[in-house]
Amino acid sequence: MTGDERGGRLEVIAGPMFAGKTEELVRRVHRAQVARRGVLVVAHELDTRSGPGRVASHSGLAVPSRSVRAAAEIPALLTAGTELLAVDEAQFFGPDLVDVATELADAGVVVVVAGLSVTFDGRPFAPLPALMAVAESVTKLTAVCTVCGRDAAFHVRSGATPADDALAPTPGHVGGSESYEARCRRHRAG
Repeated sequence: MTGDERGGRLEVIAGPMFAGKTEELVRRVHRAQVARRGVLVVAHELDTRSGPGRVASHSGLAVPSRSVRAAAEIPALLTAGTELLAVDEAQFFGPDLVDVATELADAGVVVVVAGLSVTFDGRPFAPLPALMAVAESVTKLTAVCTVCGRDAAFHVRSGATPADDALAPTPGHVGGSESYEARCRRHRAG
């Protein structure tokens, strides 16, 4: 039986900060739990904003989770009953997450991955572009521009300097509304 016959697939939830990506991930997890499906939620150990052992949205929705340092550690966490794997903040896992997510979907697991599609300076944020390319479904969310109220597909770092550009593609700076603002295309440059 192929992964597709067993229902395996890859779903991606992408967008800028404050778009509701984690909220959508948690919503899908709750639906799977109501359906009595085996669910595993995974977060990167760098993301400690929600506290240990949980993934939480800015609006306060939360689910228990397991933290790992690298994408390669995820398969070992799955049990025989895991039907849905939810991975939050995919950008922290880097390009290795693409192979892990693909292999698990091929093996019959529904893999739902949420993460930033762009860096604070508007560049594609790996591994989201690659995950979107191999996913069966992609949900691209927008936030609300803090300047004009339009749909915001970007976010900017408050007080960012040119020296911060070196941090853009790395998971080194974790923050929330104290450090970032959602912006539309018109207002992303300032």
